[in-house]
Amino acid sequence: MKVAVIGSGAWGTALAIRLHKNGHDVTLWSFEKDLIPQMETERVNIRLSQVKLPEGLRISGDYACAKGCNMVVIASPSFPLRSVCRGVAPYIDEDAVVVSVAKGIESGTQLRMSEVVEQETGHKVVVLTGPSHAEEVALELPTACLAACESKEMAELVQDAFMSDAFRIYTSPDAVGAELGAALKNVIALCAGISDGLGFGDNTKAMLMTRGLTEIARLGVAMGAKKETFAGLAGVGDLIVTCTSMHSRNRRAGILIGQGKTPEEAMQEVGAVVEGYYAARSAWELCCKLGVDMPIVHAAYSVLYEGISAAKVVEALLHRSKKAESEDAGWL
Repeated sequence: MKVAVIGSGAWGTALAIRLHKNGHDVTLWSFEKDLIPQMETERVNIRLSQVKLPEGLRISGDYACAKGCNMVVIASPSFPLRSVCRGVAPYIDEDAVVVSVAKGIESGTQLRMSEVVEQETGHKVVVLTGPSHAEEVALELPTACLAACESKEMAELVQDAFMSDAFRIYTSPDAVGAELGAALKNVIALCAGISDGLGFGDNTKAMLMTRGLTEIARLGVAMGAKKETFAGLAGVGDLIVTCTSMHSRNRRAGILIGQGKTPEEAMQEVGAVVEGYYAARSAWELCCKLGVDMPIVHAAYSVLYEGISAAKVVEALLHRSKKAESEDAGWL
């Protein structure tokens, strides 16, 4: 299969390597034109320096690399996603399968990433997501992800393209739930990091993760997702890995904020895209629009965009009125 991976960040690079090792003819497109010569000659991408780029993996800065491809993988960060899709759209063949691995919600429109890709390319999209640090996938450490699409045939095609002895792909028809889990877990991971930075313990992190997952599922169901999706790879799986690992840029940024740095200082120190920062605004816009109660998301928004101290937000969360854990607790 001929494949173009649009986006040479850590995740796009890891997936391009995986596809190449699976025997596909792969081109990795990079927005960072100044890095292309190094990638071509030294076979190293500074975004994923732990592994060498295979010799047969082509590097390009031209959107036309997507022309004639059977599959196009969109691996752009969320904030430039629309412009990237506009750039590559004219070169995507009509019968190509388009895969989105972008994680986030577009600010202003509150569209999921696959909806943005569909709008700009005119193609139905398969969502590939799950608990998957790029570094570990590139090093072929055992990992499982989810290929989600209304079309079973398309989801299974993506499953077959990516699957290997170390990279297991499951399928699901619930792209809505898969994407919301992927996007909103970054917000909860920021909060988990802030908790660590404030010096709180494991109990606090467990509270944030479980109650955060409840909020994500609540919003997901309101948007048409299946509740059980959030108990799977794209929900609790992705949440665990992002909230607990030091590979997690969102958690690392949160730690710095908890230690007293501004969000801007924290993101600069992390030195890579912190998707939870952007997702917090979009998630707060969504829950206001739909009338969904999401106190942890609101807390994150308050710290990131309203300048309220993390300590004050924690105090406000702990002084909320008492309630049952489940909205359908089943009391007689």
